[in-house]
Amino acid sequence: MQDLIDKIKASKDLAQLEALRVSVLGKKGYLTTQFAKLKELNERKKKELAKSLNEEKEAFNKAYEQRHQELSKLALNEDMKKDALNFSYFDEGCVSGALHPINSTMDRIIDYFVSLNFSVEKGPLIEDDFHNFEALNLPKTHPARDMQDTFYFDDGSLLRTQTSPVQIRTMLAQKPPVRMIAPGAVFRRDFDLTHTPMFHQIEGLVVEEGAKVSFANLKSILVEFLHYFFGDVKIRFRPSFFPFTEPSAEVDISCVFCKGGGCRVCKQTGWLEVLGSGVVDPNVYKFVNYQNVSGYAFGLGIERFAMLYHQIPDLRSLFEGDLRLLEQFR
Repeated sequence: MQDLIDKIKASKDLAQLEALRVSVLGKKGYLTTQFAKLKELNERKKKELAKSLNEEKEAFNKAYEQRHQELSKLALNEDMKKDALNFSYFDEGCVSGALHPINSTMDRIIDYFVSLNFSVEKGPLIEDDFHNFEALNLPKTHPARDMQDTFYFDDGSLLRTQTSPVQIRTMLAQKPPVRMIAPGAVFRRDFDLTHTPMFHQIEGLVVEEGAKVSFANLKSILVEFLHYFFGDVKIRFRPSFFPFTEPSAEVDISCVFCKGGGCRVCKQTGWLEVLGSGVVDPNVYKFVNYQNVSGYAFGLGIERFAMLYHQIPDLRSLFEGDLRLLEQFR
């Protein structure tokens, strides 16, 4: 048996090793032939020979497996050398990359509010009815609950339709004061020039004890933010309705394409809607057990800000991976 083990260690490749295995364990191999002789022996000799043969077989298999691993590794290295790419053939030079316009827009907005001492909070993409709707003062009959707007799962959970649930989770986890923004992906059943089934939002929330926060505080911070982002634009607040804020307002800026003169993008009005805002409705505080507090909230779509800032006409082009568009942001 020692001769066989020496031959195993001396095998130069897997083919040679396999031939040796067949010569020992194959149908006509050495050990196979020896095991066949057991039936011709008496009980005592059969027992002695069987023990000896099993020991030889175990020693052979151990040596075989060890050498097989060694040769397999060598063969793999050789194959990798043959298949390796010679990158010296490529001489295009090193070119700089860039963030995707959605990411760069989100980072720019986050940096602004972080500089004002807003914390950045995150939450799950799969939400429950309480956090996504009920705690935000959306009654059972509200249109936003309709199946055509929301992606539901069989167990009643859903893909979040807004980042507002993060505000609820944050208020449930901590007491006032709260000063936060919630950036992230959201999902709705919609797809056209200005909508996609998955898009990104940033929502902000400020809550203080007592009556320290008013609509005037909200208006002040949003005016400063929009001037920071879009430059010298006109800004107007229009009364609106959101279930989780009262009073509520939509915020418009003068059209960045026609400078307020009227064009196809702004539908000849000279104005573009950019975000929604309002004073937090008292009903929301009941769901998070807040008392004697005041606050405001706002929300905006990252894609819309990216489209306006970079003057991109079709929202869907941000998701198509077209290098003719993306290479412009190096």
